[in-house]
Amino acid sequence: MFPPVVVAGMSQATLDDDELFDEATSEMREDVEESLAAARGALPEADAIWEVDADNTLGVLNGLRSALDVGDAEEHLRDAKKWYTMGERADAFEDADDLAEAIEEVEDLMGQITAAHEEVSDLASTIPELRGALEDAHEDAEADADADADAEEAEAAD
Repeated sequence: MFPPVVVAGMSQATLDDDELFDEATSEMREDVEESLAAARGALPEADAIWEVDADNTLGVLNGLRSALDVGDAEEHLRDAKKWYTMGERADAFEDADDLAEAIEEVEDLMGQITAAHEEVSDLASTIPELRGALEDAHEDAEADADADADAEEAEAAD
């Protein structure tokens, strides 16, 4: 052990390794909890993905795609997982099941949001193509109808 050293009126003997370890594990747990709270706070608001203000389908899809952006939540979740992993490997947590569950819940929710974002992105890129194809199909149908009408008029005139 180290010889007693006086630090701000406190001897080294009062700050034994167990106390320091307990303090560090407490701080590590707090870091995980704070990062999880920040991740949850950075997730999209429920109303942001439910209520839209747009003039057309593409506007709705683009608004929804923007609302489904997880932003900084990914980085906060990464920090939570990093501190959790360090604490687990150091066997620092007496009971970390709640932290593991919370991390998994946020991770699952972010997975759902990311999947929805990808689906909306696919639709947002498909809808203009579909609109163009439908316009072409209707123009072709009108042209065919006009040609048929002209042919009928020509037959009736004969």
